[in-house]
Amino acid sequence: MAADYPDIDLAPLIDHALLHPTATSEQVQQWCEQADRFQFAAVCVYPTHVRQAAELLHGKNPRVCTVIGFPTGATTSTVKLYEAQEAVDNGATELDVVINLGWLKAGKTEQLHREIAEICEVGKTIKVILETALLTDAEKRLAAEICMDAGAAFLKTSTGWHGGATVADVQLLKEVAKDRVGIKASGGIRTLEQAFELILAGATRLGTSRGPELIRQRDNLDIDQKIISQ
Repeated sequence: MAADYPDIDLAPLIDHALLHPTATSEQVQQWCEQADRFQFAAVCVYPTHVRQAAELLHGKNPRVCTVIGFPTGATTSTVKLYEAQEAVDNGATELDVVINLGWLKAGKTEQLHREIAEICEVGKTIKVILETALLTDAEKRLAAEICMDAGAAFLKTSTGWHGGATVADVQLLKEVAKDRVGIKASGGIRTLEQAFELILAGATRLGTSRGPELIRQRDNLDIDQKIISQ
C-alpha cells in the first residue's frame, strides 16, 4: 500500500495523546516539545496537566486538549460541566468528552443531548467520544446525531480503553456527519498504514501517542521512494 499513500501533511491531523494514568510532568513537557517540533494539531493530556501544557505551548501553534468524564463517561452532568469549565480556565482550548453510554443504551436521549449541549456552551472545540466498540451501528448513528445537534465539533471513535478506531466506524461516522463536523479516529493507531487508512475513510483528526513515530515512518518512506526513483 505504500505507493498509495496520499500526499497529505500528516502532522496537522495528529492529536498527540498522553493519557496513561502514570503520566508525569516530565512527559508532559516532552509531549509538548514534540508537538511544537512536529507541528501537531494538539497535545491531549489529563486535566491535571492542562495548566502546565498551556504554559509550555503559550504562543505556539499546537492546541491544548484534555479529556472530560474520561474514560467511562459515567460521572454526573454537573461534574462534567465543572471539569470542562475548569479545564478551559486552566488553558484548554479543545475538550474530548466521553458521552454517557448508559443513557444512550437506556434511550435517555434528552439527558444525553442536554449534557453535551451544556458542555458545548463552554465555548471551546468539543469532541464527543462515542466509544464505538461498545455500540451497535444503530446506536452509533443515534449518538452521532444527538451530539451534532447539541453542538459538538467532532465525533471521536474511542477512548482506547475498549478497543480502537476502525475503518468501518470512521466510514459510518463520516456518512452520518455529511461533512458537518470533523471525525477523530482514536485508539490503537500505531502504523503509518493504519493512519492513512483511517484518513482515507474520512478521519480529519487522529488521536495517538505514536505521533513522532508516524512522522518518522512517513519521512523514511519518502526517502525510500526518492532512492527508488533515482
